[in-house]
Amino acid sequence: MSAAASTPAKDFVLGLGSTGLSIARYLQRNELDATFFDTRESPPGIDALREICPDAEVLLGEAKLPPEVERIIASPGIADSHPLLQKARKANLEVVSDIELFARDAEAPFIAVTGSNGKSTVTTLLYYMCTAAGLDVYAGGNLGEPALDLLDKPSPDLYVLELSSFQLQRTSELPASVSVLLNISPDHLDWHANEDEYRRTKYRVYREASAAVYNRSDDDAFQYVKHLDKTVSFGLDVPSSGHYGLREEDGVVYLARGETLLLSVSDLALFGRHNQANALAALAAGELAGLDIPSMLQVLCEFPGLPHRMQFVDRIRAVDFVNDSKATNVAAASASVASVDGRIVLIAGGVGKGADFSELAKALDNKLRAAVLLGEDAQSIEAALDTVSPVYFATDMDDAVRRAAACAESDDTVLLAPACASFDQFANYEARGDAFAAAVMSLKR
Repeated sequence: MSAAASTPAKDFVLGLGSTGLSIARYLQRNELDATFFDTRESPPGIDALREICPDAEVLLGEAKLPPEVERIIASPGIADSHPLLQKARKANLEVVSDIELFARDAEAPFIAVTGSNGKSTVTTLLYYMCTAAGLDVYAGGNLGEPALDLLDKPSPDLYVLELSSFQLQRTSELPASVSVLLNISPDHLDWHANEDEYRRTKYRVYREASAAVYNRSDDDAFQYVKHLDKTVSFGLDVPSSGHYGLREEDGVVYLARGETLLLSVSDLALFGRHNQANALAALAAGELAGLDIPSMLQVLCEFPGLPHRMQFVDRIRAVDFVNDSKATNVAAASASVASVDGRIVLIAGGVGKGADFSELAKALDNKLRAAVLLGEDAQSIEAALDTVSPVYFATDMDDAVRRAAACAESDDTVLLAPACASFDQFANYEARGDAFAAAVMSLKR
């Protein structure tokens, strides 16, 4: 027998970071051998990996697929265009995500939440709704703890997973008890081959689901859920029986289920119309998961939202400063703009990921006082705005906030809604939002 034939099959883990380390812990618990690879010569987490799997082979920089590999476990940040993944598919090797491994091993049911925008908010709302209803629940995936780390805990009543398009594309079986797709707008076109592929990847969240929540404003969504027996829709229009939407009575707008008024939107702790949609989606998913309405409404009255998502920072000299650093694409930034009453001084820019900024320009029509742009795609945003309002370029966030404050007039809002990723100037969107908040606080000195 040849040496190659006698070598036991291995997994090949492509990409380190938090997901890669969770995969390492999963493989170690299951006594599975693996080779780990990262394109970076000194990737973050390399020391932690060597503590988890001290005997594992680790390849850095450039590498070839070892001959004994039978399965690739790819981290979400690794695009399908990566040469090793292309070679793996030509060799008919299985390529999976961490979510595929989770779905195979999870003993408790799970809710799967995806969408271009709002998925972190809805995932967190559902977590608190389950807790308020007395369930033992874990939340994770693309938000918080990696999904595979959740399996190293006692089995709960329910999991709530936020899923990215990257994770969905590499997951062949996803038998969620409830699948939720909030919305789809062009994003991650630097990772996906085109917008059509991105949309198809989002819709696949429904394929093996037992029940589904879909957005009525998406004309295509129903085609992907009609094979299911249990479906509930949500939208910002008036809902039909059994579905969720908005109703107005005596001048007051309510979250509603069919004709039943549930909660005045003024009683929502969350800010903005896009968060009204998020609340309705969470109610629909909670109903399908068996949660009681009072527990869910309690959470909607108390949960103020996640950091860096339309987060009020301060009011200085009659100007509001709002941090929506999580608005990393055009649709999210446009929703941020739509949620603000009055005139806006916009701070935007970063890495546009091939986005078309014309929709942002439309959202700003008749609302823009001035724009302050920074980062790699600042010039592209300026070209799309085509506005009579002044546009300035900033060198960093401190400079951007100072320029924005100088432009703002009484009762204006200085809004950080970048419409771009952060990694040209910041470690992540959290660091960008923190820099914005710190710069705002410095205005008081």
